[in-house]
Amino acid sequence: MSTLVIVESPTKARTIRNYLPAGYQVEASMGHVRDLPQSASEIPAAVKGESWAQLGVNVDADFEPVYVVPKDKKKIVTQLKEALKDVDELILATDEDREGESISWHLYQLLKPKVPTKRMVFHEITQEAIKKALKNCRNIDEQLVRAQETRRILDRLVGYTLSPLLWKKIAWGLSAGRVQSVAVRLLVTRERQRRAFHEGTYWDLKASLSKEKTPFAAQLVTLAGTKIANGSDFDATTGQITAGRNVLLLDEDQTVALKERLTGKTWSVTDIEERPVTRKPSPPFTTSTLQQESNRKLRLSARDTMRVAQNLYEQGYITYMRTDSVHLSDQAIAAARSCVEKLYGQQYLSPQPRQYTTKSKGAQEAHEAIRPAGSSFRTPQETGLGGRELAVYDLIWKRTVACQMADSRQTQITVQLQVEDAGFRSSGKRIEFPGYLRAYVEGSDDPEAALEDQEVILPNLKVGDHPNCTDLEAVGHETQPPARYTEASLVKTLESEGIGRPSTYASIIGTIIDKGYAHLVSNALIPTFTAFAVTDLLEKHFPDVVDPSFTSKMEQTLDDIATGEAKWLPYLQQFYLGERGLETLVKERENQIDGTKARTVELENLEAKVRIGKYGPYIEVENGEEVITASIPKDLTPADLDPKQVEVLLRQKTIGPDQLGRHPETGEPIYVKIGAYGPYVQLGDKTDENPKPKQASLPKGVTPETVTLEIAVGLLALPRTLGVHPVTGGKIQASLGRFGPYVVHDQGKEGKDYRSLKAADNVLTITLERGLELLSEPKKGRSSTNSKSKAALRELGTHPDNGETINIYDGPYGPYIKHGKTNVSIPEGQKVEDITLAEALNLLSAKASTAKSTRKTTTKSTTSKSKSTAKSTTSTKKKGKEA
Repeated sequence: MSTLVIVESPTKARTIRNYLPAGYQVEASMGHVRDLPQSASEIPAAVKGESWAQLGVNVDADFEPVYVVPKDKKKIVTQLKEALKDVDELILATDEDREGESISWHLYQLLKPKVPTKRMVFHEITQEAIKKALKNCRNIDEQLVRAQETRRILDRLVGYTLSPLLWKKIAWGLSAGRVQSVAVRLLVTRERQRRAFHEGTYWDLKASLSKEKTPFAAQLVTLAGTKIANGSDFDATTGQITAGRNVLLLDEDQTVALKERLTGKTWSVTDIEERPVTRKPSPPFTTSTLQQESNRKLRLSARDTMRVAQNLYEQGYITYMRTDSVHLSDQAIAAARSCVEKLYGQQYLSPQPRQYTTKSKGAQEAHEAIRPAGSSFRTPQETGLGGRELAVYDLIWKRTVACQMADSRQTQITVQLQVEDAGFRSSGKRIEFPGYLRAYVEGSDDPEAALEDQEVILPNLKVGDHPNCTDLEAVGHETQPPARYTEASLVKTLESEGIGRPSTYASIIGTIIDKGYAHLVSNALIPTFTAFAVTDLLEKHFPDVVDPSFTSKMEQTLDDIATGEAKWLPYLQQFYLGERGLETLVKERENQIDGTKARTVELENLEAKVRIGKYGPYIEVENGEEVITASIPKDLTPADLDPKQVEVLLRQKTIGPDQLGRHPETGEPIYVKIGAYGPYVQLGDKTDENPKPKQASLPKGVTPETVTLEIAVGLLALPRTLGVHPVTGGKIQASLGRFGPYVVHDQGKEGKDYRSLKAADNVLTITLERGLELLSEPKKGRSSTNSKSKAALRELGTHPDNGETINIYDGPYGPYIKHGKTNVSIPEGQKVEDITLAEALNLLSAKASTAKSTRKTTTKSTTSKSKSTAKSTTSTKKKGKEA
């Protein structure tokens, strides 16, 4: 009996093939094989004239979706149909979540199998899991498919109904996704809070003390029995002490005077409190918490984290990575406890196995948390992984093992001290037993270092002791505006609010950045002026769309449809066609929305208007009868745009740019200007004879106020030639690029080798020796996608024709052979270690001949088409003359 098994990806296919008996053929669907039309060209001719055709959903006939097979999937579908002809059974083995269930259903609808068909699900790709799954196949869950379809239709209705409105009223290419719009509003709301923020200033004293040669620190907390004001006592909207707070606000003069008064006085310990604290380990990872921790620790985006986790799952290293559940199977608990006992000892094992329950209301995507696969966990060192894959696996391994470790026992120590009428406090912490912290500390890469950082050791103090004060320092503080969202904190907020599903967060954040609603700067998501304009429009005219509680209720309804507690059709009808439905609202509001107002962003305390233009945001002010406009630099955020910044931008347009001086060699003026990409210097004036005067961006740390003529001359002289490479003879230069200052080694035919300068390096003064030192360091970057910068799996040798190396690398679709710019996959069934240089040469030769053949065919086809077109044109011209 022969069986066809269909999974989503080639990597998953290769892994699962190892665990299936003879007679099983595994093929990949390459993800979704069918979806709603993505463009006008995909809309079937039969429905093109319908009013709802652009939606791809027949809203007049019970929201029937129009499914099409995209062009790039037609060949795959044909191949799957061919494979199905020669088998006795079909097994659909796509992922176990709603998305996977939907893919299986679409495959079944497309392939129309005449052989028995089963649905196989598994949580990990191990021999034991696959064997068990084969014995427990089931039918496709129609209810789960319907819930996923409703979700897809709902997202399409929101996106394809609101997005065209944004194109008309604000700017072409914008989108208004169901969850995306709420996420953008969260970013905008936080930026508004930062804009409304007023800074508060307060002072206190920091004391350096010692007892028996052991130093410790203390901070002023009271004066004459009244609490000293700190940051939490300020109102962020006024910068003043919050009304009703009985605190004493010290200024600099008062603090310095107090310091002088207390200097040389006797200090006494008045109270000591020791409080035992027990900390329990965090649950194992869900999709959301993995994205958050990976962003905090590894600085990986949610999208990159999910890509890496997908690869780890498909290669059999971890369990399924889209899950809301923190539950662990008995097998997983036993494996984790075994690791603890073996690596850390019996004393670090929790007395009883720990089982975690999922608190998330809608948790149901999968049955278990993300953990290392198998009945025994491979340590990170045993996997043979590298780069990002190793880092993410290490994170998952540590978190899973730590969850079965003993509690951490600590003692919090608070010491109260008195000097004259001033009360000081000193806090310490002792770690009595590290427990799970020995393996995993949230937010820290190195548990050992984190343990040392967490301990604050105080000397052995008793009430009545008189420690010696070695120094008193007056310290000024400024309150800080609310922190911008990072990917981690945004994911956490979305999940806590019940907005969307963790499996979609990576694509949502990616879309927000791709569509220009936010910039990712130093791990912070900064909303753009466009995000403000879109949010303003949606808040005023479609408040439900950006209301977190409304979106959360919608999410709950979609979950209820999956369990059969709610009916999908009445819900869609009410949402879209109801009296206050989305279609009705859009038709009603479209004529009410003034495009000019929609493109205008109103900011508090700013008289100038901010408008969204075809080429980006700009400011506009009226100067008598004249209207003056100026582009807003891309690095100037909505929270930072103030009247002073507006004045600088407008002065450049009205008076002209500031002149630093004249170039010492050419005598041309050098200007400091501000453009769309920030401040820069320019040599000479723009004229018909000189349409593109030389320009250079100001490097990080240099502002229009601090740039000097000498710095400007140096920047305009870039790139600087430092010398030649002692080995290759290639030129080495220093310059400024899009990502900052760098050195580059010109290697001729081999290309150019770049290295970024470090913070201490100066692009204007860096020497050849320092440049060579930087170039000798290993290249950093996206090693997982760049074979030049990642280690080869195997080095086979050199090509006899040109001497270039032939290596085997690991790619997203499995191992491949690389020679120059030619890549060729390793044949199915062959192992990396078995490939010889001779075999590699044959495969590369075959690939080259195929490529030549394809090029010839394409050329002939193109020539033929050209001749045909020429004939057609000639014929048309003749007819025209006859007429």
